[in-house]
Amino acid sequence: MDDFDRNIHCLLGLPFDALNLATAEQRIRTAAANRSPCFLSTPNLNFLIACQTDAEFRESVINSDLCIADGMPLVWIAKLLGIPIRERVAGSDLFEQLRKSTSTQLSVYFFGGMEGVAEAACRRLNAEPSGLVCVGYECPGFGSIEEMSSDESIAKINASGADFLVVSLGAKKGQAWIEHNRARISAPVISHLGAVVNFVAGTVNRAPRWMQQVGLEWLWRIMEERGLWRRYFNDLLALLRLLATRVIPYALYLRRHPASQEELAAAAVAIMKGAQASVIYCQGAWSAQNIDRLRLNFKEAAARSCGIELNLEQVTYVDSAFIGLVMLLYKHQQRLGKRLVITGLTKRVDEIFRWNCAAFLCGMPAPIDESDA
Repeated sequence: MDDFDRNIHCLLGLPFDALNLATAEQRIRTAAANRSPCFLSTPNLNFLIACQTDAEFRESVINSDLCIADGMPLVWIAKLLGIPIRERVAGSDLFEQLRKSTSTQLSVYFFGGMEGVAEAACRRLNAEPSGLVCVGYECPGFGSIEEMSSDESIAKINASGADFLVVSLGAKKGQAWIEHNRARISAPVISHLGAVVNFVAGTVNRAPRWMQQVGLEWLWRIMEERGLWRRYFNDLLALLRLLATRVIPYALYLRRHPASQEELAAAAVAIMKGAQASVIYCQGAWSAQNIDRLRLNFKEAAARSCGIELNLEQVTYVDSAFIGLVMLLYKHQQRLGKRLVITGLTKRVDEIFRWNCAAFLCGMPAPIDESDA
């Protein structure tokens, strides 16, 4: 059963857990100690932009068990939209936090990176006492997902007994590789942390702390890796389009038309259980203030392992917390191969889904430069 208790919010079409670095670290440690699967995704601005047009990439993020905001622009947008993501939780910061703490040692395996980099990272990590010990590495080259998913490679990872598998193959390929192989891998924690292996190996220096805190790490990355400038430029153009067509219209709407306390208090939900599907009827306004009332109903419907219809005909307002919870239901249904159908959207709720880049949940396309956004 998926974790419908996650404090999750939709931000421009992706789910994000609203938590801080300390809580994220604890989640990783708990998953490792219990050997419970935890697919960690760390979307930054590049992730978010790419996911607008790449459904498979977006699905890999939605399928994550923990999703943290690795980018100051995401934190700034969240603040503008009233989403409680109050700090950047970078994948590299999380890795360093695990490395600093020596109370409980975790074992890590590096998969990917340029030739020799993973080996250098492994040696440097084990050269001094820390909270992480490297138990193996592999540089699989630059083949296809299938070519890098050989039985030999998977067996080597599993034989290491690693608690944490760090993948470094490029964002899209790394996420796809994890999706392709996660059921075969025994390491409980898996994440694509592309830059971490370079930082640990010392082949790339990370930006000074002050640049990270003010959102200028991208400038440092360009100075370190000149070839990145084109990616950052293209991401900036796409971000400006998102701001104009999604973020600013939605922010203005939130300020002009907030849900009233009467609407929130009148919110209600009921489930009709049919032989082939469950229908969840919602009414009233739903936001982070009353979303807990929906969690049990979503769990109940999901537990039946059948098709689900989410009827929103009587719903007057939803926010990022509601859409985030719907994303968890969508993820659950996708994993089971069952349908989630959203029906009865009013014009107001339809617009909110579109401004949140979540129209795909309703089976509708939503290009980022859509003129009627």
